[in-house]
Amino acid sequence: MILGEIKRYLRDGNSLRVSRSIRDTAYKVLKVREKLEEECDDVTYDKIAREMNIAVSEVAYALDAISDPVSLYDPVYNKQGDTLLLMDQIFDVKNNDEVWTEKAALYEAITRLGERERNILFLRYFEGKTQTEISEQVGISQAQVSRLEKSALKRIKADIC
Repeated sequence: MILGEIKRYLRDGNSLRVSRSIRDTAYKVLKVREKLEEECDDVTYDKIAREMNIAVSEVAYALDAISDPVSLYDPVYNKQGDTLLLMDQIFDVKNNDEVWTEKAALYEAITRLGERERNILFLRYFEGKTQTEISEQVGISQAQVSRLEKSALKRIKADIC
């Protein structure tokens, strides 16, 4: 079994392990694409999928699986000594440094609040309850909930800014 895995690794020459079924599908897709290219110039994933009776996503997935991995440090543009790397083109709006920093600051500011204020903010903003619903659940008036919420938000804002 070990010898077989070593032979497979050397034969495939790919650093990523792709299952045989996906690889077989990819090679069938390549054959169908080649056949369709002989008939017409415009070959799309849709046409290949229809010809093979599989989903378009399977065609895309299979072809992606056999493509070579790309390094984030590969240059994608180079003009007059200014090299632009693939990593420079990728930006995640949800998980960038600024968002992480803001989340950490917010978490730190919330932990400085008292238990009652944290509970009110949790019920209000994470569970979406109204001040009246919170007042009934916590056992204080709606006006007190409003004051506690307002003061908690003010303290968080002061801690972050």
